[in-house]
Amino acid sequence: MPYASRLIREAAASCRASPYLEIPGDRQAEAEELLECAVGRPIVSDELVEGAVLARFRRLTARRVAGEPLEYLTGQATVRDMTLQVGRGAFIPRNSSGFLADVAIERANERSTPIVVDVCTGVGPVALLCAAGSPNAMVYGLDISRTALTFARRNARSLGATNVRFLRGDLFDPLPSKVRRRVDVVSAHPPYVARGEMRHVRHELRAEPNEAITDSSKTGLALAGRIVRESPAWLIPGGWLLVEVVDFRAREVAALFRRAGFRGVRHLRAQGDVDRVIAGRMPENLTHSSRVNR
Repeated sequence: MPYASRLIREAAASCRASPYLEIPGDRQAEAEELLECAVGRPIVSDELVEGAVLARFRRLTARRVAGEPLEYLTGQATVRDMTLQVGRGAFIPRNSSGFLADVAIERANERSTPIVVDVCTGVGPVALLCAAGSPNAMVYGLDISRTALTFARRNARSLGATNVRFLRGDLFDPLPSKVRRRVDVVSAHPPYVARGEMRHVRHELRAEPNEAITDSSKTGLALAGRIVRESPAWLIPGGWLLVEVVDFRAREVAALFRRAGFRGVRHLRAQGDVDRVIAGRMPENLTHSSRVNR
């Protein structure tokens, strides 16, 4: 019967040697997390592990070594201090979601009772962070994936978030008509990998749904372009559009904003990090009606 400490060392070594785990990570911490998942509670290093628990841990380790994402194995992902349920068929939340949410919350809280719409919401990290950080807001999380929204709604229930609704449909289609031209902030983290780039995607990412990684376009900008073009129909004058990007897409996405008429387009970056958001504002002097004293 091996001790927990030995099992963790062996599993971490196996993960470090795996050719399928190309994304850098703390393999020791991952092995500890897998063992706690197998045991079902926190473990101590001198604890003996045997029987069904040992067999389960070894199965989990083998799946991890074969390149299965840790979050699918444990059934959860953490963004900031928020633990979210996640599983196969849903995009795994990234830590960068925290920065996108921060930018959205800051702008939403400029209003007394804001409306926030998070497009391509996945299991809901940005929408749920916004709901917590702007408690007077009404937050809508939109996605086309039924599986992702199942997890998003579970996460809302487990976190007690009552000011968020998750709706299924193509981009803005599921939004109620009553919020047209009444939205203060639209946030989005669309897939950006071009169709021809998918063969270069790291092995771990290939376990996630294709539609969450690529928009299947030649440029990887088709979905981002639609979000930029369609959001003005929903934003109030002075409302914000925020799109999370990677470095090599930033200039192109900013150009999309400017062509769509957004003002003050800025490339925001988390301090000391590589998380990036393109932010743009709807002009204040639009001719269509807007809300008054909301």
